[in-house]
Amino acid sequence: MKILLNLFAVLCIFLSLEEVKSHGVQPLSRIAIEKAVFALDSTAYIKASPSVLGVDEKNKEWVTVEYSSSKPSIDDWIGVFSPANFSSSTCLPENPRVGPPYLCTAPIKYQFANFSNSKYKDSGKGSLKLQLINQRSDFSFVLFSGGVSNPKVVAVSNTVAFANPNAPLYPRLAQGNTWNEMTVTWTSGYSIDLAEPLIEWGPKGGQQIRSLAVTLTFDRNSMCGAPARTVGWRDPGFIHTGFLKELWPNSPYTYKLGHKLLNGTYIWSGDYRFKASPYPGQNSVQRVIIFGDMGKDEADGSNEYNNFQRGSLNTTKQLIDDLKNYDIVFHIGDICYANGYLSQWDQFTSQVEPIASRVPYMIASGNHERDWPGTGSFYGNMDSGGECGVLAETMFFVPAENRAKFWYSTDYGMFRFCVADTEHDWREGTEQYKFIEHCLASVDRQKQPWLIFIAHRVLGYSSTDFYANEGSFAEPMGRDDLQKLWQKYKVDIAFYGHAHSYERTCPIYQNACTSNEKHYYKGSLNGTIHVVAGGGGASLSDFSTFTPRWSLFRDSDYGFVKLTAFDHSNLLLEYKKSSNGEVYDSLRISRDYRDILACAVDSCPSVTLAS
Repeated sequence: MKILLNLFAVLCIFLSLEEVKSHGVQPLSRIAIEKAVFALDSTAYIKASPSVLGVDEKNKEWVTVEYSSSKPSIDDWIGVFSPANFSSSTCLPENPRVGPPYLCTAPIKYQFANFSNSKYKDSGKGSLKLQLINQRSDFSFVLFSGGVSNPKVVAVSNTVAFANPNAPLYPRLAQGNTWNEMTVTWTSGYSIDLAEPLIEWGPKGGQQIRSLAVTLTFDRNSMCGAPARTVGWRDPGFIHTGFLKELWPNSPYTYKLGHKLLNGTYIWSGDYRFKASPYPGQNSVQRVIIFGDMGKDEADGSNEYNNFQRGSLNTTKQLIDDLKNYDIVFHIGDICYANGYLSQWDQFTSQVEPIASRVPYMIASGNHERDWPGTGSFYGNMDSGGECGVLAETMFFVPAENRAKFWYSTDYGMFRFCVADTEHDWREGTEQYKFIEHCLASVDRQKQPWLIFIAHRVLGYSSTDFYANEGSFAEPMGRDDLQKLWQKYKVDIAFYGHAHSYERTCPIYQNACTSNEKHYYKGSLNGTIHVVAGGGGASLSDFSTFTPRWSLFRDSDYGFVKLTAFDHSNLLLEYKKSSNGEVYDSLRISRDYRDILACAVDSCPSVTLAS
């Protein structure tokens, strides 16, 4: 009742203020929350149970929501709000002349009242099973009429909360700044004024030590525009990162997350484990997963805003089921498609926790993380929903010199990965171009024969329809300057996302295949194989009706790539579908060190015949 009174009071205060329209670039903002009005019905109700979650330290729970309306309609829907008090009293206007919407905070997800109740329109009664994760605050449920375009608040539920909303949650591993360092990043509700963040870790079965962690956060002023700065804003809590150093290669370790409170007591997470990375050049079987554009989805079927990542849960499930058969993951841009609705980042880190807590989960920056006009992004669109890179740079660790410039290199055994940031200029003469050349040039190919280039947008080759329509069959200007670097330093494979499909080219240079082989390459490639692996979960892309000669395999379906380096001479690439985990395309490379040294067009310096 207190919440209802607060909301009614806020409504009265703001009735005279001009409305502000929510950002609607992507399907994220279907709900016109800025148009919401109150039409409270004393005969209607909505209630949720249980009211206390996580009593057994679970961070994900199902709740039952029951509701009734005296004027039911097929357009009625249930919104899930967190914090429970979602009124505009918590949201200041962006400028003195424009007030915030009456309901300042968008719901974190929603579902229609007749979703599991086909007779709701006749009976006016229904119930839903909804899954909640611990997101550092309480929850309330609201029954709306008027559909999502003209929402009217009919009834507000009791509050639901986790027993410890501040608990350390959702660990994500990442390669550190050196090969023998692992980082662990997690989220909690504890500021450093309330508790010291730490990790207890050590060799499996051995002595455990405690290491302090650093803490980051940000506020609404760090966002560049709406909806991230307005109805999509949600307090991110505190993001902690610990650095586990001097690890023994390929050895198992255990860890748990902790916070030491001011009274001396400790709050601990559950126990986790990981395997340390191999040293550069180590001759052991090394397995890598690569995909882009996965996003997140809801296990309860709720119509959360970006309801177009239909394959996301399938991809996640396949990777969870196959955890013992790979060592590191690269999610190469378009991470969760929050697009300015910050609650989605918590939900994404919860979704991938079974993976990211066990193996390094490396990310690249995509347009849906970074792009915003006037903020230094290479593209001036609004795809980030006002996040302008802040969420990706804070929620995940990467070994970049400056995470605002999201390019970096990382070594994993026999692999060298050079990860570019396509949302910043990569052309010749730029800071990033110099980084890319240094990354490619500095690797010792005798020890690390497998040289991999990674970027979000397709800088190489793609016959996706929107690239074909450009006439460039890639990002315009994409390969103009970079292909000479790929050729000079003999990059084996370049991976991209952005196009939501799978495509593999022949080894190629200057638009021409350098081999007629399709699946088994022996000796020097004489060019670079380009692979689009953007079918992680977002809506699928179409291919052009024209198939270029260099395009060997195309599949408009959800899937991911697995690389397996058996030794210094043998590499296997497999494309697996997310629906069943089966292999639908593959290639194998077999060669010796002298094949890497062999000259191809534009790949060797000038020589002299002088004796």
